[in-house]
Amino acid sequence: MPRTETYTLNMGPQHPSTHGVLQVQLELDGERIVRAVPVMGYLHRGIEKLLEDRTYVQGLPYTDRLDYISAMNNNFGYARAVEELAGIETPQRAEYIRVIMAELNRINSHLIFIGTLANDLGASTGMLYCFRDREKILDIFNLVCGARQTFHYIRIGGVKEDLTPAAEAMIRAFLDDVPRFIEEYNCLLTGNEIFVRRLVGTSPMTAEQALACNMTGPNLRAAGVAFDLRKVDGYSVYDAFDFDVPVGRHGDNWDRYLVKMQEITESARIIRQAIDGLPEGGFMGKVPKVIKPPRGEVFSRTEGTRGELGFYIVSDGTTKPYRIHIRRPSFVNMQGLDIMCRGMLIGDAVAAYSSIDPIMGEVDC
Repeated sequence: MPRTETYTLNMGPQHPSTHGVLQVQLELDGERIVRAVPVMGYLHRGIEKLLEDRTYVQGLPYTDRLDYISAMNNNFGYARAVEELAGIETPQRAEYIRVIMAELNRINSHLIFIGTLANDLGASTGMLYCFRDREKILDIFNLVCGARQTFHYIRIGGVKEDLTPAAEAMIRAFLDDVPRFIEEYNCLLTGNEIFVRRLVGTSPMTAEQALACNMTGPNLRAAGVAFDLRKVDGYSVYDAFDFDVPVGRHGDNWDRYLVKMQEITESARIIRQAIDGLPEGGFMGKVPKVIKPPRGEVFSRTEGTRGELGFYIVSDGTTKPYRIHIRRPSFVNMQGLDIMCRGMLIGDAVAAYSSIDPIMGEVDC
């Protein structure tokens, strides 16, 4: 047997697939990956410390900037944590509206995942199609909160404004369009021979490996573990809706893609039930002018677009949190990159990283 030596190749941060904000140190034997070490910190902004120097209300917009693709879900998680800490009750109608917005944002995030995965693998047309359909969700968000990127609509105690008839009509029109564009993606990508060969069988993870890395969300479900906080905890009003939790069998890049494709359909089911059963009532609960929770601590978790999103808040009885720590799914899921890359070719590292679907603003926080 010839004796070989491994060598190190830095992939990124100046690399289009790592989006300029992640360095991956690849240890290679020829073109086979022996080890992959993600080096993070290129986008660190100190959001946790910024939150500790703001009042609870002032801190809410900072959560938009964590996973900046899923601002609604971040606002939802933070608002729930503060409400639990301060004993604030949210009206039923507001909870329904929150779920509608969170699931629209989940679809929006998954469309970006599908588009960027296709683009990273060389199929730029897929990105154009996904961003075309994502614009319809951004039109809805623009109507309800006046923003198309860092959406800020959910508030502590409820939502900014009631859902208008115009917004309801736009949401229903979008839901009617979901089956059409899902079929279009299946024709363009799911049935594409090159796309399939790049994803099927590459970077597999067992359920045990995914759990050992503490992965959650679609990455864990792709490995065959049906863990979804919307089902497990039934927080907010999720226990009022009928929906399935898609799971994969092999935990490879292909399963991670398929799970998110199926989750778009399930999110649309939830939104349809929520908007059909939208109860009457107020959209904002009774919130004190100055939020001053009693001394104590809380850990509140929700199902973010990339997995378990948790907010740990310690209150010292003042208007500002004493300590905040955010359990960011993008950061935790990155632990699986090394296992996913071992034994794969260099080109497969691009597919593995893209299929994890990390948002570096949330990784670095």
